[in-house]
Amino acid sequence: MRAVIQRVSEASVTVDGQITGQIGMGFMILLGIAEDDTQQDVIWIAGKIAGLRIFEDTEGKMNLALADVSGAVLLVSQFTLYGDCRKGRRPSFVQAARPDKAIELYECVAAELRGMGLPVETGTFQAHMHVKLLNDGPVTLLLDSRRIF
Repeated sequence: MRAVIQRVSEASVTVDGQITGQIGMGFMILLGIAEDDTQQDVIWIAGKIAGLRIFEDTEGKMNLALADVSGAVLLVSQFTLYGDCRKGRRPSFVQAARPDKAIELYECVAAELRGMGLPVETGTFQAHMHVKLLNDGPVTLLLDSRRIF
């Protein structure tokens, strides 16, 4: 499971001209699900997201987590995070989970984060979305439940 996490002042996702998810301060997260991901990956990535201390404290140090700043999550499914561009010019998506599995684990991540007390908004699975965000910092992090960067 892969996540691109951006600390934002605000973010929204629109489908067919309608806002489907919108947050103020928090994390805008693009989430990719691999074919071999399991519930263990869900628990690991949700725990990492909830525990990341990347908001500044009164001394200007990144020391506060989402809950500490009453932040929210905008979670957007993004199968292209598993695009393999090593060969040729067109990415291969063979590592990305099939839609039926991906939606199940995507919804599990959202539920796990909500269970940790975090407000979670989402995009629309398999829809063409327009994502708008105001990156704060900028602070952008990559998480992968299977490898260490």
